[in-house]
Amino acid sequence: MQQDSEKKQLNNLEDIEIVNSIVAGNKNDFQKIVKKYKRIISSVVRRTIRNPIEAEDLVQESFIKAYNAIQSYNQVYNFSSWLVRIATNHCIDYLRKKKMETISLSGKNLDDESDYELDFPDENTLPDDELINSETIRVINKSINELPENYKNIIRLRFIDELDYTEISKVLNIPLGTVKATIFRSRKLLQAILRKNKIYNDSNLN
Repeated sequence: MQQDSEKKQLNNLEDIEIVNSIVAGNKNDFQKIVKKYKRIISSVVRRTIRNPIEAEDLVQESFIKAYNAIQSYNQVYNFSSWLVRIATNHCIDYLRKKKMETISLSGKNLDDESDYELDFPDENTLPDDELINSETIRVINKSINELPENYKNIIRLRFIDELDYTEISKVLNIPLGTVKATIFRSRKLLQAILRKNKIYNDSNLN
């Protein structure tokens, strides 16, 4: 267990060294990050975005977002988890915008007489079932936040980011057996929390 922890720390120190080099002005070093994590980030994106062309664009955009935000990375936390979270959030934002329908109102600008459009979200795109689903997601996220930190991270990677065990092992730099054991224990604990919050379903955590 100590060796696993040391290996994880060493890998993150290597990432931090690259990050510090990038921040210092060696922009080309970001390619080391891309090369190291592209397969994992691609997997995260493609599990959410089924269109392969859109997925590839989002992978590239996720790395661009990470590059632009590199100075905000808190070195207290694992770099790979930070990177996966950026990709996940970018996919969520993309899907949210894609689902958003707008109503365009055409008219005249009184100052320059040019055409203009005002876009408003269509409230009809939020039926009751979507509102219920949003509440369910909120409660599940709240339940996950009640987990211990090491369980919380691995549950998010497995059931929200939808990484497989091997990918989680690489992201967290821990043995595959440790991943399986931790997921088993964290699932049991999360199931108990979900039951407490009256939202548990056996199919949710398979």
